[in-house]
Formats: sequence, C-alpha cells, structure tokens
Amino acid sequence: MISDRQQVTDSILVAKVQKELKWTQVADAIGQSKEWTTAACLGQMTMTKQQAAVVGELFDLSDEAIAWLQIAPYKGSLPTAIPTDPLIYRLYELVNVYGTTIKELIHEEFGDGIMSAIDFSMDIQREEDSKGDRVNMVMSGKFLPYKTY
Repeated sequence: MISDRQQVTDSILVAKVQKELKWTQVADAIGQSKEWTTAACLGQMTMTKQQAAVVGELFDLSDEAIAWLQIAPYKGSLPTAIPTDPLIYRLYELVNVYGTTIKELIHEEFGDGIMSAIDFSMDIQREEDSKGDRVNMVMSGKFLPYKTY
C-alpha cells in the first residue's frame, strides 16, 4: 500500500537508475517537455491518465502508483527553508542576490504584480563556452497584475 506521493517518486528514481533512462526519453514518451516531465515524476505536477500509464509502463509502476501520479500534489519539494543541496542553494542564492532587482525590473516593465508559476514554462540547455560550459535557463511566466477592489 502506498501512503504518500513521495513513495511513488522514490520508486520512479530507483527504476530510472536501474533502467538507465534519461528524463528526455521519458518526456518524449509522454509528449511533454523534459522540464515539466521531470517535475511531474518528482511529484510536483499532475499527470493525465494517459501520461501516468506511459510513465507506469516505463518505470514498472503498480496500478496504485499510476493512480497517485494523477492526484494533484502538495507542491513545494524542498525539505528545509534554506536548501542544503549545493545546486539548489545556488538558485536560492541567486534569488537572494538578484531577487529585488528582478522584482524592480518586472514592476517597472509590467506594473505591480507577479510572474505566474502556473502559466509557466522553463527550458534548460547546455551552452558551450570556451571558458567552461554554461547552464542556460529560460523561465517564462504569465504576468498577473494585482487587482484593486
């Protein structure tokens, strides 16, 4: 019996290693971006019945696990307020250093509001550079203005 979504994520990660799968292969199989697919497999997005069935087949998941993939998850996957994983911490640091700048420039360009993490897309690519390859990360979210009432 599966008691929470994390158990399904753990099963997926074990099978991914055992089968030597890449997230791009999983994404191609379900017809979504590698970014969305990875988030979904890690428990942050809700899959359709068809997507869950394909993922279930790829990772040899039980019917119960496949059902869990279709349930709206509790979003937010970091176990601590300040992340300890170095890569995630650097993203946290990026927001700490540049967050006020990003906020100021978005408000100057769009007005008072936020960037949606719901109507959102992300693309992560390797960018070759003679001084060392770079991570090129593009995030695109719909602007949602605050309303007056």
